[in-house]
Amino acid sequence: MGDLLDWALSMAKGKREWVDSKPLPWDRGVERFFRALEAFDAYMASDAPLHAPAEKLFQGPIADALTHVGQIATRRRLAGAPVRGENYFLADIVEGRVGPEQPAPRKEFD
Repeated sequence: MGDLLDWALSMAKGKREWVDSKPLPWDRGVERFFRALEAFDAYMASDAPLHAPAEKLFQGPIADALTHVGQIATRRRLAGAPVRGENYFLADIVEGRVGPEQPAPRKEFD
């Protein structure tokens, strides 16, 4: 997913560069994901020119990343370790808070 976020950022900047990175150990991969997410979020929130339509960025690399999230959730459920559901309408979601430090869920469900 880090590659997809990096690709989205490169397209937003007008470069359209894809890098096929080698898998990292879990902790480093998590750090890379959040760095890439924070960089993409910061660019999208800035006044910098957007060199690709936001709709294309979201229907392309961001939708692809969300597909992978769904695949991970499905595999966890099949392995007997499901991710608990959360009511995102009630969740404490704040614009720009994209790092690993997130508030506890307000309303979870099974």
